[in-house]
Amino acid sequence: MNRFKTSKFKNTTPKIAKKDEWINNVHAGSFSSQGNHIKASSKLVAFNTDQAGGGLLGLTSVLPGSNDQWIVAQISCHSDLVTDMDFSPFNESLMVTCSADETVKLWRLCDPEQEQSGSPELTLHPGQGRVELVHFHPTSSGLLAIGTAKSPLIWDTSRQDAPLAALEQHSDLLQSLSWKQDGSLLASSCKDKMLRVFDPRAQLTPVQSAKSLQNNKDSRILWAKDDQLVTTGFDMMRSREVRLWDSRKLSSSISTVSLGTSSGMLIPLFDEDTGLLLLAGIGDTGIDCFEISSSEPFLSQVSHCLTDASTRGVAMVPKLALDVMSCEVMRVLQLTDSCIVPVSYQVPRKHSGQEFHEDLYPDTLGSTPAMSAEEWWKGGNKQVEKVSLHPDKRPKPPTKQTAGKKDMASSGSKEDQPRGCSTSSSPLSTPSSSSSAAPSRSPSTTSGLSSGFVPSPSPSQSTKAIQSLLGPSSKFRHIQGVVMHRDTHITNIRNLNLTTPGECDGFCVNRQRVAVPLSISGGQIAVLERSEPGRLPETAFPTIQNSVNVADFSWDPFDTHRLAVAGDDAKIRVWRVPKGGLKETITEPELILQGHTEKIYSIKFHPLASGILVSSSYDFTVRLWNLESGEQVKVLTGHEDQVFGMAWSPDGKLLATVCKDGKVRIYDPRKSTAPLQEGPGPEGHRGARVVWVCDGKYLLVSGFDSRSERGLYLYPSDSVASGPLASTSVNVSPSTLIPFYDPDTSVAFLTGKGDTRVYIYELVPEEPYFIECSSFNSPEPHKGMVFLPKTECNVRDVEIAVGLMLTKTTIEPVAFRVPRVKKEFFQDDVYIDTVVWWEPALTASAWLSGSNGQHKKMSLKPKDMTPVSEAPKEAPVRKYLPSSVYLEEKTDEQKKEELLSAMVAKLGNLDDPLPQEAFEGVDEDEWVSEHMPGFYTVLKRMELGFSIFMTG
Repeated sequence: MNRFKTSKFKNTTPKIAKKDEWINNVHAGSFSSQGNHIKASSKLVAFNTDQAGGGLLGLTSVLPGSNDQWIVAQISCHSDLVTDMDFSPFNESLMVTCSADETVKLWRLCDPEQEQSGSPELTLHPGQGRVELVHFHPTSSGLLAIGTAKSPLIWDTSRQDAPLAALEQHSDLLQSLSWKQDGSLLASSCKDKMLRVFDPRAQLTPVQSAKSLQNNKDSRILWAKDDQLVTTGFDMMRSREVRLWDSRKLSSSISTVSLGTSSGMLIPLFDEDTGLLLLAGIGDTGIDCFEISSSEPFLSQVSHCLTDASTRGVAMVPKLALDVMSCEVMRVLQLTDSCIVPVSYQVPRKHSGQEFHEDLYPDTLGSTPAMSAEEWWKGGNKQVEKVSLHPDKRPKPPTKQTAGKKDMASSGSKEDQPRGCSTSSSPLSTPSSSSSAAPSRSPSTTSGLSSGFVPSPSPSQSTKAIQSLLGPSSKFRHIQGVVMHRDTHITNIRNLNLTTPGECDGFCVNRQRVAVPLSISGGQIAVLERSEPGRLPETAFPTIQNSVNVADFSWDPFDTHRLAVAGDDAKIRVWRVPKGGLKETITEPELILQGHTEKIYSIKFHPLASGILVSSSYDFTVRLWNLESGEQVKVLTGHEDQVFGMAWSPDGKLLATVCKDGKVRIYDPRKSTAPLQEGPGPEGHRGARVVWVCDGKYLLVSGFDSRSERGLYLYPSDSVASGPLASTSVNVSPSTLIPFYDPDTSVAFLTGKGDTRVYIYELVPEEPYFIECSSFNSPEPHKGMVFLPKTECNVRDVEIAVGLMLTKTTIEPVAFRVPRVKKEFFQDDVYIDTVVWWEPALTASAWLSGSNGQHKKMSLKPKDMTPVSEAPKEAPVRKYLPSSVYLEEKTDEQKKEELLSAMVAKLGNLDDPLPQEAFEGVDEDEWVSEHMPGFYTVLKRMELGFSIFMTG
């Protein structure tokens, strides 16, 4: 696609399938392998699952079954993780797999509805350790390229004892392999940053090689058109990039496109017929489409498709399975944690669905091999014969059995089943969870709808049907994050400390002031008044000097002047800020708490009792402090590593912790120093946070999985030992997601230091548990975000939360608003009575003695606002005339009268007095006799012209 020649594919549009067309009952998870994790033939789809250690593969079909549902079966393939798989280009039911168990197996599959064979047709033992990659040859039958840890092998499946060729061993991990379309060359990318091109029949060493990659992180290589190669990987700054190469000169790339910073590997998919390249990143929620051309610009972006869930793998459906009458030029299957999402790429055309557009569909590769593996090895270069995609020129598929015939067939003998489909195994086959409330696609339903006599469903049935089609709905789904006016910003913050520990939120706030750590020696903290926004002076301003580096700090929720600061010296200093803010530097704290033997990294105030503080330290203990007496009152034990996060329950009775030792614990500090409950936490060890949600019935934990992907985990607080009840993956990023939970709306806001996005979920105590809402994106990475109390929200703008966003030099308020039509009314369905959080429910000594309390509650409704539930009901206003007005047939006489009336109205109303009537010297009878005949003559002529027009 060059500057002067317009490409027919430049407007190719991605269309994500409706949710009832997704393939559900998929358990994907994260996988540590070099494969794409999902592959498709024109008939079947195979994908990795997280069950049986990854040795099970999921199997489904490209099209739904006879009941418009997808059957998802499971095949036990290997004793260890299935690292890669591939379908034969010449047999839609022939699949090859490789595994960490050091074997390669060939499988002949049946429809997912039928029982699969429990044993492979062929098993190969390369004997070089874990097998990472496997690919069928594009032109020859029975020929494989197998990638072990460091060496590519060429294997003829008819000769099981040894490979045809063992190509030169790489110096590091082999990351990807790709055959050229004509089958003559094999390309590889490696962790040693080298690109290699082999001619296996000519020599075992590369015919071309160069140290071309800039980073040794995951890379992929793929043959594009002719002699062009595509690679995806990372540059020296760890930004993802895609490069286009000439395979005859690997020293420098032809073109490079950067795709931003993210740690997920980019999977490339290329369609030779259209020249379109698809890029999907592991953990991403987007798929990019580029067009590759042989002249500048070599790489041109066509589209960017945003998906609903993170990508675990991606596969391209073969060309022969596309809907060519809808101008579908590509179809991609996105593997997510719980489903497979089809994404169709279509070229907009005027007569789409009615005509076959030959210019979009050149003849494509057929399904008949050009030669055998032996012929290829002896030097053959035959090419696969191409076939037309025109529906009239393709062989007709066999007609589907009707439901009755299918039932009869299924009740027949085992001998009637297709060859190779043994009944010895028992696959776990479950129909895809397409709801029964979804509209059926059967002909009977269609005819029923067209007849107009379908009975109307009840409101509850309609609601359920809509929910089954669109998924659960939330009143906060379209929440909007808005950065407030610059007049409310605090700017020109200098010497900001950006290296606070991961357990610290970065800064803290109460309704009056903000505390910000500075990178000045002595562990200084700036205290800024929220009532005095604007630009800070260039001169030095007063601070709190801790004399040691600051690890964490927190405002007392019941005293806006008291700030607790944890330092590297294992001490907690409690400071008092004078009324009106800091006017001079403070060096003497109000109180110093000592007891920990190692550095403290997290502190939390009690939500109900005044003067109760909890802290965690590198000495693996959690300690409770009474600020009234200045003493340590409890030491909680049981942690075997660093405590990542702590959270008090809403009633203040229990304390939850999440630890680096992979455990989530719940304590009742007043009764025991040992944990009351203990359960498995996130698998990753990079950091985690915990917060109580849904009235204290659940724990929300944010952390990392084994692949360092960020995720959310929901635990029932009464049975933590059973593990998470539900989980959802977010994305791949190094920073821990810091949660803020609003108990009034059950909405959780999550973001990490250095992120540009705030993720928002509504949490519900039933499936699906997580309802994703619109997220907020900041123009540049922020250094932290904390939230103000609920009473700081402007209910007139329907704000449900207000956060403060810390950047390199500013603090900017961000309001999260719910779009509503009748904003003049108080939205009492959004604002339930909130707690009087600034008043303690009991004292520290009362809580320690066993007393419990609860906050008072108050309404946020202003006196001059009426609740929306009491708003007067408005009669519906018809915006348009009823259809009968437009459909009413009119006679020619009626049309003639309407036209004449309109003409007369434009000329003027005869009953209105004319200006001439006020003149003197002309008699009225004389005026009428002289001038009115001429006016009527004009009207008669217009009437005659209209009659001629109507009859002609």
